[in-house]
Amino acid sequence: MSNGISLSHQPLYQREGAYIPRVAAVHDLCGYGKCSLGVAIPVLSAAGCDVCPVPTGLFSSHTAFPGWYMHDTTEILPDYLAAWSKIGVEIDAVYSGFLGAPEQVDRIRDLYEMYPRALRIVDPVMADHGRVYPTYTPELCAAMAELAEGADILTPNLTEAAIILDEPIGDAWAGEDITDAEARRLVNALLAKGTRTVVLKGIQRGDGLIRNFVGTQDGALFEVHNELLPYMLHGTGDLYCSCLLAAVMAGRSTEEAVRFAGDFVHDAMIVSAQQPQFQDRGVSFEPLLGKVAALLA
Repeated sequence: MSNGISLSHQPLYQREGAYIPRVAAVHDLCGYGKCSLGVAIPVLSAAGCDVCPVPTGLFSSHTAFPGWYMHDTTEILPDYLAAWSKIGVEIDAVYSGFLGAPEQVDRIRDLYEMYPRALRIVDPVMADHGRVYPTYTPELCAAMAELAEGADILTPNLTEAAIILDEPIGDAWAGEDITDAEARRLVNALLAKGTRTVVLKGIQRGDGLIRNFVGTQDGALFEVHNELLPYMLHGTGDLYCSCLLAAVMAGRSTEEAVRFAGDFVHDAMIVSAQQPQFQDRGVSFEPLLGKVAALLA
């Protein structure tokens, strides 16, 4: 950039006065288990955003539970979004996550066309630890990968990055352990697809830390890490990206946003461990929403 200021130190969204920005949240809705819209709506609302859900599927529970039920909403989405255009809905950011069918990528493109100035946040929720989620077909993975091109913020884990780049998913991806050089290669390859900001999540090396590598189109690349807690929880990826976007929509810089998101998820996991059956019910964050609201201070 001509002024020499890194994109990581500049806000991606300029918050203006008392204006409440609107975010189209293109995610599934899960009845039990904290994830997707159940995370995005409260977190972004606490950051002073008007969240407009676009439900990509209805789940009885998250898919770690046996016997879950899913209702695919693909058929209703064209009329759903057409109704928005008829009443003049304005959107400042399009935030997509879990998708139920390849055709839903076309609906996100519809939103991009309807709102060409809106921020594009793509959380490519489709795989983790070397395994693709059970509802994701090869066609849906390929369609999801196409959304990486032109995203303002892309937040893949290592497995998702490999899928987007059409690379094999190896043992390193399953173990979430790669070198700094390999992380830089993956971030740069994703940036080469036209993504403005890449956050490569969840790198673990057995040293008690969990690392996220952040890269921007102007060549900035830095690492943000947090304590690695000795348990995993469903929904932490959704919480991370929702917190990152909350900070962005509050006018914070990219670097501030990724640090806030990592700290918030870490603290939410500690709160979660105090709840009964916490490893089944998913990440608990409700007592911490005041920290999101404080982003506006």
